[in-house]
Amino acid sequence: MLLPHLRHNVQIMFRNTAGLRYQSTRALAKREDEYTDRPEYPPIYELSFKAKKKREAAQWHDKIKQLSSVEEKLFEINMPKYYGYKAHMITDQKFPYNVLPLAQYATRTHLIEGKLPQTYDKMSEISKSLLDEIRGEVEDVLGFELHGYRRQELSKENMSPEKREEIVTSALLKGLHRVLTNNLSSVYAHMNELEVDYDPRHEAFWFLGGISPPSLVRKIKEGIKWQKPYANDPYDRKMQYVGQPYLALRHRYPLEPFIQDNLNTLDLKQEDALIPDFKYDPTTVGYQTEQRHATTIPGFWPGDQHEFGMISFQRRSHTLVRETYCAINDVQEALHSQGILASYAWLLGQACYQGFSVFNDVTYPLSAQTVITDGKHWSFYAYQLNTVLLHSDQVDSNPRFNRCWGTKELQLFEHIDESGKIHGLNEDVLLHLISFYVNAPKVREGIEMKPYLCKTEPRVADIVEENRRTFMEMTYKHRTSNRPRHRPDPELYQWEKIYKVDHNTRPMEAKRRPFELNQNMYKRRMDEHALKYIPRKVRPNGPKSLPKFEATYYPNVRR
Repeated sequence: MLLPHLRHNVQIMFRNTAGLRYQSTRALAKREDEYTDRPEYPPIYELSFKAKKKREAAQWHDKIKQLSSVEEKLFEINMPKYYGYKAHMITDQKFPYNVLPLAQYATRTHLIEGKLPQTYDKMSEISKSLLDEIRGEVEDVLGFELHGYRRQELSKENMSPEKREEIVTSALLKGLHRVLTNNLSSVYAHMNELEVDYDPRHEAFWFLGGISPPSLVRKIKEGIKWQKPYANDPYDRKMQYVGQPYLALRHRYPLEPFIQDNLNTLDLKQEDALIPDFKYDPTTVGYQTEQRHATTIPGFWPGDQHEFGMISFQRRSHTLVRETYCAINDVQEALHSQGILASYAWLLGQACYQGFSVFNDVTYPLSAQTVITDGKHWSFYAYQLNTVLLHSDQVDSNPRFNRCWGTKELQLFEHIDESGKIHGLNEDVLLHLISFYVNAPKVREGIEMKPYLCKTEPRVADIVEENRRTFMEMTYKHRTSNRPRHRPDPELYQWEKIYKVDHNTRPMEAKRRPFELNQNMYKRRMDEHALKYIPRKVRPNGPKSLPKFEATYYPNVRR
């Protein structure tokens, strides 16, 4: 017979044992449900520095892909850099010597020189019949704008030759556009639906991989033991295009592809295409860098119904001063480079407005037509965008490539006499121009045009929450404006480098500067800033209520 206290302990022991037996039975049943026919192992990740960076980049690219609206995707690209990127500035006013290989490599473009796509062969008969009808009006516009009209602004003595040419050419293109639309709109319905932009803002930002690292970066990595194996790895360069064409025509529907490329099977190695392998830094050609925020704008804000480009008329006033910095006459290569860069930048902006980005490739091709002219000399280009992946190793491993067809420089007329009569009118130029107008945009049947955008909030203007909509709208447009800050960017002054870095002559001085605190200010993110204080009198729930600071609504995945 057990003593009372021993009997109590035995009862507790049996009770606990029964509970354990019951719990183990439930746990066993749960584990049996987790069994699978095939073993499933957790992924094994490579732990090297390069592999970690690649995974982090892939996560960031996937986040951009899943963001709801166009503005949030574009703003997220700027998030890692509070003070902006150090980007190579490519403009429509500067095309250095030997820039064509860089233009092709930086846009992954195969150039077909001397001809246009076969699409325009079907329009030749139509263009000839239309030319017979409008020849007289075209000659009148040319004679009036280039000879008959005396502009008062051209009488200024300090006006540059480039500015004089741009004023005359802009007026001429407006007149030709008026003649063509008035005569073609009754036959072609898409002419009545065009949206015309005068001096629009065409900008595009992308990352270009495969560039050899600069000597300073290589030396820094060689001085760090764990970074020494990566000293010669290719370096990503940030490319920023900024242009302003005379005119840009847009439509609700995109142009049809010039070649029916299947993007899933398109392979540069299997095609008869050539893209130069230009691994040199763009500074070697002559493009300087600038600290600025990344901007991608195809001439309009997100939400415009006419979101696909049809024709853009580019300036060629840069050819007037080209001889001052080029020893040989390579105007034709400069024009080819301008046609490639201007077309790619414009189409990249349109692709981003469809929800794609420089990290998430297009799922269907986009096309555009580009004209470069000064009124007398004309160049025509047709461009088909098949890919926008050019960062990191994608510039070499990406099988897709873009196509560009371009004519050589054509002369519209020989001269204009004192009476304003045109002599030696070149009909081929007008036929090319009419064909560009006749090429009608069409609806893409069976294609999801915006696969990466939210169905309910594709743009910031569609956001229901007022605070988030207002914050994102103001922040996005302020960053896109690239206005200078009220405080200068962090800088290591020369006296600090001499007296604090090179020679420690002020050891007792308080350490307040970023370089003294081992801080890299250029790694500061966009959301790393002081919040805006809400005064007590305007707080919604009373003077002593919370919150004390206004909330921020930076891009975040909300699907």
